[in-house]
Amino acid sequence: MAVISPIFPEEGVVWEAPAKINLDLRVGPPADDGFHPVRSHVQTVEYCDILRFVPAEEDHIDVTGADLGETDENLVVAALDALRRLTSVPPLAVELEKRIPHRAGLGGGSSDAAAVIKAVPGANLDAHSVAATLGSDVPFFLYGGFALTEGRGEMITPVAPVADYAVAVMLPGFGLSTPDVYAAWDRLDGPEGPGVGGTAIPPGLRDRAPLVNDLVPAALSLHPELADWMTDLSSLWGRPVLMSGSGSACFGFFMDHDEAEGALVGAVADSMTGFAATTRPIGVASCGSGAGSR
Repeated sequence: MAVISPIFPEEGVVWEAPAKINLDLRVGPPADDGFHPVRSHVQTVEYCDILRFVPAEEDHIDVTGADLGETDENLVVAALDALRRLTSVPPLAVELEKRIPHRAGLGGGSSDAAAVIKAVPGANLDAHSVAATLGSDVPFFLYGGFALTEGRGEMITPVAPVADYAVAVMLPGFGLSTPDVYAAWDRLDGPEGPGVGGTAIPPGLRDRAPLVNDLVPAALSLHPELADWMTDLSSLWGRPVLMSGSGSACFGFFMDHDEAEGALVGAVADSMTGFAATTRPIGVASCGSGAGSR
């Protein structure tokens, strides 16, 4: 068994785990293994969970900002377990500050898992292969930026960066389970989602038009009120609203961060939350030692 290197300093290390948006998402019928092949243009954005890894006498996971349920359902724990099957990992205290909403189609849990894989490397460890065992989105976050993902998400083709836009991301006050949305898509006989193109999307993305998310009809079948909410948000913003992944997060394109942030005024109310973000050219990344990163 390989031995990890380097050992974390006493003050620990801090990593950023960014959110992503699916600019489009085309879905195929389930294969023999039950998984749906996908084709999606994905972009990381500058809105991140924060993880701090500190040497400890025994493992301890401390999560703030969200209730992730039982600890053994946390992808941080799953990633550590996967690494330990392949290499020697000493006990760690992991402090996870959740900022990315849960069950939103923004990839927060997958990004956290990718941060663990990159932060706790093992000699001769194939990080991509480990990531692929944990979830469809996890491999993408090892690289981030703008990419085309295919297959079960493990086939990643980098795309030339597009940075001529920012996004305002909104959540309707409820989450959606990815397995439930895919099951609904199957029950609906695999519908095609609505497309957005032309001047409604940033110039740098127009050669990818139309941007279509095939899971939108399935998400709307599970939460019909989502349709009215998206229509109202589109009217408020004066532009199309797209759904990320399996939802429930939706977003609109804006010229820059200030315009996107301004769009949140009047949109965030009651149980709804939102954030503005610019595109991010990388995936998970180290912020340095724990002593100087907070």
